Amino acid sequence: MPNHALLNNNEHKQMRIITQRGAAYGDAVMSALTFPAEFRELQAHYPIVFAKNQDGTSFDPIALFGFQQGENLFLGSGPGLEGWHKGGWDAPYIPLTVERQPFLIGRPADGSQDGMLIHVDLDSPRVSATQGEPLFLSYGGSTEYLERISRVLRSIHDGLETSKGFIEALLHLELLESFVLDIELNDGSQNRLAGFYTIHEERLAKLSGEQLARLHEAGYLQAIYMAVASLSQFRELIERKNRMLAGANAADR
Repeated sequence: MPNHALLNNNEHKQMRIITQRGAAYGDAVMSALTFPAEFRELQAHYPIVFAKNQDGTSFDPIALFGFQQGENLFLGSGPGLEGWHKGGWDAPYIPLTVERQPFLIGRPADGSQDGMLIHVDLDSPRVSATQGEPLFLSYGGSTEYLERISRVLRSIHDGLETSKGFIEALLHLELLESFVLDIELNDGSQNRLAGFYTIHEERLAKLSGEQLARLHEAGYLQAIYMAVASLSQFRELIERKNRMLAGANAADR
C-alpha cells in the first residue's frame, strides 16, 4: 500500500528522487492515464485509446505502452534521454501521470477545496537520501526539479477536470466504439488487444457543421483528431514488440 505524506522542507529536506526510468522504479506498466490537453504531445509516440473507468460508468483516455499488463515496450537500456528523464525510456516525451511519480496532489486536512498540497509516496523505490534530484535548497526553498513537479501536478489536475466534459461530449455524440486488434508477430505468435475503445471515425465524419463547431468551441475537436491520428502508432508499437522478442530469442541462443 502507498505510504503518502505531506511534503515539507523540514521532514524531507534531505529527500532525493531517482528520475531514471526502469522496471525497478515502477515503470513496467502497460498504459498511463492522460487528458485532452496532452494528446498533441502523445500522438507522435503512443496510441491513445479509451478504457472504462473502475465503476464502469464512464471512460478514461489512456496512452498505451504495450499489449499486456506489466509490459512497457518503451523501457530499455539505451543511452538515455536528456534532462530529468535521463535513463531507459525510449521516447522524447513521457506522459505527465508517469513523470509525476512518486508525487500526488492532496487536499488540506480540513477537507477544503482551497489550495492543493504536494504529497509523496514514502515507500516508492524512487525515494532516496543519496541518489537523484534534491527537492529543497539548503536554505529551504524549492529546487527547480520540485518546481517542475508542482507544474506537472497542476497540469494533471486541470487536465483531468477538463477530461470529464470531453468524455461527456464523446458519449453524447456516440463517438466511442470498442475495437479489437489482432496481431501476428514476426515469430508467428498470435496476439489480441481487446477491451478498449477508440473514436468512431464514420460517425465523426457525419457530424453536422453545428456539432463540429460546438466541439471546436469547447476545445475538444483538436483532441479528437489527435486521438485518431495516434492510432498510427500501433505500427511502431508492434515493431517494438517484434524487436523485443527478437532480442530475447537471440539472448537465449
